[in-house]
Amino acid sequence: MPDRVSVIIAEDDDLLRASLRELVDSDPGLLTVAEARDGGEAVAAADRLRPGVVLMDIRMPGTDGLAATAAICARHPATRVVVLTTFDLDEYVYEALRAGAAGFLLKNTPPAQIVRAIHVVHEGDAMLAPEVTRRMIAGLAERRPARGTGAARFDALTERERDVVAAIVRGLSNEEIAAALFLSRATVKTYLSRLFVKVGVRDRTQLVILAYESGFVESLR
Repeated sequence: MPDRVSVIIAEDDDLLRASLRELVDSDPGLLTVAEARDGGEAVAAADRLRPGVVLMDIRMPGTDGLAATAAICARHPATRVVVLTTFDLDEYVYEALRAGAAGFLLKNTPPAQIVRAIHVVHEGDAMLAPEVTRRMIAGLAERRPARGTGAARFDALTERERDVVAAIVRGLSNEEIAAALFLSRATVKTYLSRLFVKVGVRDRTQLVILAYESGFVESLR
């Protein structure tokens, strides 16, 4: 059997943390390797275990989930963080993604979707709860300048790379991008890796944020 994806669960509610652990471990491809009651414990566990994915609550005592997410993403770029919270306020979504989170889900998200999100972000995609995606994009659009800081990073992109960025901005998954652009999934992954290096971002979520904040998204319309 292939190696299981190692998961750390950071949640201060004991019952919910136990439920999440049971959910994660019910999937044959996932394994909970540690639990944390606050952000500080989550960072320490990530330093020690280098997990594939961290499920991170936002509001926890001591170091909160946003600060912990930023620390983990900065120290361990290969570790993916999925923010799992009851709070869907726009500023939490935006700040979590700016901190480096690869996913943002509400705690009332169906269990199967939480499990899928862990697999999706571990494979390099982003996962945002549908109910917050539209507001997040609208919020980013309101913040954008005509051509702001970072826009020049996109100047060297080829026409095909711009097509891929446009698809990412629309929220398409790798599989959907492959279908829309008549590419293989392997080719899409190659394009993404090249884009991240060219633009200087760590993942597709950061790419979307930069595209909106810099105003580059306007050139795609």
